[in-house]
Amino acid sequence: MKICVFGLWHLGTVTAACLASGGHEVIGLDFDAAVVNGLKRGKPPIFEPGLEKLIKGSANLSFTTEAAKAVERADVVWVAYDTPVDQDDNADVEYVIERIERLFPHLNAGTLVLISSQLPVGSTEHLENSCPDKNISFSCSPENLRLGKAIEVFTKPDRIVVGVRNEKDKERIEAIFRPWSPRIEWMSVESAEMTKHAVNAFLATSVTFINELAGICEQVGADAKEVERGLKSESRIGPRAYLSPGAAFAGGTLARDITSLTQIGSKHHLPIHLLCGVHAANNAHRNWPRRKLEELLGNLRERCIAIWGLTYKPGTDTLRRSASVELCDWLAQQGAFVQAHDPVVKSLPAELSGKIHLVATARDALVGAEALVVATEWPEYLTMDAATLVSTMKSPTVLDASRFLASTLGADSRIRYMTVGKPVYCAIR
Repeated sequence: MKICVFGLWHLGTVTAACLASGGHEVIGLDFDAAVVNGLKRGKPPIFEPGLEKLIKGSANLSFTTEAAKAVERADVVWVAYDTPVDQDDNADVEYVIERIERLFPHLNAGTLVLISSQLPVGSTEHLENSCPDKNISFSCSPENLRLGKAIEVFTKPDRIVVGVRNEKDKERIEAIFRPWSPRIEWMSVESAEMTKHAVNAFLATSVTFINELAGICEQVGADAKEVERGLKSESRIGPRAYLSPGAAFAGGTLARDITSLTQIGSKHHLPIHLLCGVHAANNAHRNWPRRKLEELLGNLRERCIAIWGLTYKPGTDTLRRSASVELCDWLAQQGAFVQAHDPVVKSLPAELSGKIHLVATARDALVGAEALVVATEWPEYLTMDAATLVSTMKSPTVLDASRFLASTLGADSRIRYMTVGKPVYCAIR
C-alpha cells in the first residue's frame, strides 16, 4: 500500500520507518526542511533506540517537504504530528489542525486520512466538516508512542484501537495493521479519540493514587512497595496495574489528556472533581526530592548535589518537560552546585549551561557530592558499585524515588538510601 506519513518528529519518524519495514511504500512529509534533509541522510530528528538503523535500512522509504508530491499517489495519509504542549499542559491543537487543512487542496478523491496525532475528541469531525471534498474519508487510530520503546510498541502492540466511519476504511486499515497484530479494537471515531484520553487519564490517576498512598506510608511506618504487592495480588486489580510508588509523572503526555478532559467537562458544565485533583496531587508529589534534600541538608546554598539522568525518561534525548531538569533549575535557584551526568546528553542548551555542571561519567558526578538524586533510570547506573559511591561522595546519601537501584546501592548499610513510600532511611532488607 502507498502511505504518506505526515509529520516527522518522534511519532511520525517511528511510524514511517515501521510501515516501510512492513513492506509498504512510504513517503514522509514535513514542512520543516531541516528535519526532512536530516532524514534523507538517515538522521532522525530525535533519538530513539533502533530508529536510525531502521531508516537507513529501508529501500521503500523517502521524505519530502512537497505536499502535492507526497499525497499524489497515496492510498492513506497518516497524520502523525506530535501535538505541542505548553508549560500548563495545554495542547496546541490548532498547530496540527492547520497543517492537516493545508493538505486538503492536494488530496485525491477516495484518500483515507488516518489520524494518530493526540487531539481532543471531536477533532476528526471538525476536519470532516472543514474538508471541501466529501469523498475524502477520515479515521482515527490514537498513537501509542512510548519513548525508548517506540519501535517495539508499534510492531508488537497489545492491541490497536481504530475508529472508522465505514467498512471500506476498515478493510484498508486492517490491511495496514495485519503484519503486527490481529487484535484490532474497532469502534466509532469519537470512541477511539476518547479511548486515548481515557487510557492516559487512568494511568495518570493510578500514578497519583499510589504516590499519595506512599506519602502516608512514610508517616505511619508502612512500606509502599509491600502495599503495592498487596494491591496487585488482588484479582480485581492485577499484576500489570500501573501502581508503583516513585516519581511523579512528567512530560506532557498524561497531563495533556487530564487537561483536555477537564476542559471538555468545563465546556459542557460537568463537574470533573477526580481528574482536577490528579493535576494538583501530581504537582505536589513532584516536590518529593526537594523536600527530602531540605530535610537532609537544610540550606542548600553551596551544597554539591549529584544528579544521575537529565532526560525526560530513559531511551530518549528529550529534555523538554523533564522533571530532572526542573529539579536542577530549582537547585540552582537555591544556590546549590549541581553536577549532572546523562549517557546521551553531551551538551546543554544555553539556558541550562550556567546552572548545571555536565560531567563525562556517572562517577564524576559523585565527586564531593553530599547527596545523589537518581532522576532518570538509565541502565548504565545499575553497574555502579556501592564501594565506589561511598569512597567518592562526601556523604553517601541517595534519593532514588522508584527504588531503581535498591538491589545495588540500597542494599549497602553504609549508604543512606531514601525512596518514596519507605519511612526508614536506611538499607532495604
